[in-house]
Amino acid sequence: MAVRRRVLIAVAALLAGALLLGGWLAFRVYQAGTALRDLQATADGARAEADALDVPALEARLPGAQDAAARAADAVDDPVWRLAERLPLVGDDLRAVAVVATAADRLAHDAAPDLLTALGAVVHAGARPAEAVPAGWVDLTPVAAAAPAAARAATVVDGLRADLATIDPDRLVGPVAGPVAQLRRALDGASGSLSAVGEVAAVLPDLLGADGPRTYLLLSLNPAELRAQGGIVGAVAVLQVADGAVGLVGQRSTVDLPELAAPALPLSDAEAALYGDRPGRWVQDSVLVPDFPRAAALAAAFWQQSTGQVVDGVIATDPVVVADLLSATGRTVQADGEELGGDTLLQALLRDAYLAYGDPRWGDAFYAQVATAAFAVLRDATADPATARVAGQALLDAVDQRRVALWTADPAEQAVLARTPLGGAFLTGDAATPTGRVGAALGVFLDDATAGKLDFDLTTTVTVTMQGCGTADPTARVDLALDYAPPADVAGYPAQVLGDGRSGVPAGWLATNVSFWSPRDGRVGPVSRDGVVVGGQQASAARRDVAVLTSRLAPGAAETYSVTVPAPGGALTVWTTPTLTGPGVVTGECAAG
Repeated sequence: MAVRRRVLIAVAALLAGALLLGGWLAFRVYQAGTALRDLQATADGARAEADALDVPALEARLPGAQDAAARAADAVDDPVWRLAERLPLVGDDLRAVAVVATAADRLAHDAAPDLLTALGAVVHAGARPAEAVPAGWVDLTPVAAAAPAAARAATVVDGLRADLATIDPDRLVGPVAGPVAQLRRALDGASGSLSAVGEVAAVLPDLLGADGPRTYLLLSLNPAELRAQGGIVGAVAVLQVADGAVGLVGQRSTVDLPELAAPALPLSDAEAALYGDRPGRWVQDSVLVPDFPRAAALAAAFWQQSTGQVVDGVIATDPVVVADLLSATGRTVQADGEELGGDTLLQALLRDAYLAYGDPRWGDAFYAQVATAAFAVLRDATADPATARVAGQALLDAVDQRRVALWTADPAEQAVLARTPLGGAFLTGDAATPTGRVGAALGVFLDDATAGKLDFDLTTTVTVTMQGCGTADPTARVDLALDYAPPADVAGYPAQVLGDGRSGVPAGWLATNVSFWSPRDGRVGPVSRDGVVVGGQQASAARRDVAVLTSRLAPGAAETYSVTVPAPGGALTVWTTPTLTGPGVVTGECAAG
């Protein structure tokens, strides 16, 4: 009887202890949930202020966010909580809540202050006194000042992304899986720009002339005639950089830069097989190569042979960036008596100019005028805190879309740039992407074969559809849709729009070379067009297989090219040609949960 009583007492004590621990755990869950809801409310309230880059308002909200995040982190930093993480059914969810709470605390206390410091340096530092910057130059010292803080924030974000990657969303219940997926998407979205800034921060002062004046070649790409990097080189400018300020000191039309008798640099066998000698003999075609460091080196060598001037680096961008900048700042540019805004620039620049001027040189001159005027807009926008915020965001978006690229002749600095999206190193680098490294990315690049300006009427769409999610070997189907819709009278356009006729298509038709590049050490193919497998030129370069096909579209026609490739980890990034209608990078990922 005594033994029985002792057993009953022991069982009762265990039950009481379990109830006590369960009650304590429930209390901690309540604390964590309340704190995270408070933090979410603060974040929702700050959304409009973040969009407007209102630093004072965000700084005022930060203490509240830090308090809520600290309460959540304190609730999960508990031995009972850690013990419960090992339980079946609820353990995975409790661990996920702990990771989210800890991540929120680190974001609020470690990353957010640095981000606000960096943002404040850009937005509120203002330009230096006028006498400290040459007249007409853009002062970029606030950007250099912001870089170290942004680099510290990038380190925090990368660490948190690694922590979240250890959570399997398939093992979480809906109320927990949703916030985890939301936080993961937010960190992924922030990591691209932050990682680029973090990588570049160490070399940014030198890039901006801290160690002495530098000269950069600026390539203005014309997407009305596509090339792998975005468009044919339509105009070339010379930028001088000194002590954190940059000025436009020279400009040339590509018509004034005739072809060379021999390539400016020796071409590889793969380059010669894919493009002939075009990338080395014409500056317009240096961007045929789907690797910006190689394209930039070719352009720099071409410039040196043509002008005798040695440059320290090359920058490339396209008019979509200018249009977005004008739209964001509400400004206009003046060119040949026309006032152009963000909604009228592309039509005037990429179509109307070629119809209005019978001589191609005049069309290129108009293009050059717009590039000069756009530099003035950038200068004025960065000097005005009210527009510096939106201008900076427009430029960050351009980097994310691969519409801005930078190469430097300094090997150590270039090694840093090649690790970032800004470097554009599809073949020679291995920058991080939202779903992995560039080496694992597929490439889909476009090259106009009509030698005209008809790509103004081409809509391009790249989509990634994940297949076999949840299996050991998921795949991704990559579709490239081309839709050519020119005006009805396109066949009567001048030759500079229609092309030189050597493509073999009737007047008004559009010919485009499409190249599919496999992931590094991978395979590409078979490629299908509208569901039918098609052949094409086969080659290999930089440990990638290449398949090249030619699209020929009549006015009003459309077609879709498709290829299916492995997607390790259930994710794939595709690097592609930035066009008037599509960015230069597209991703696909199996859905969480």
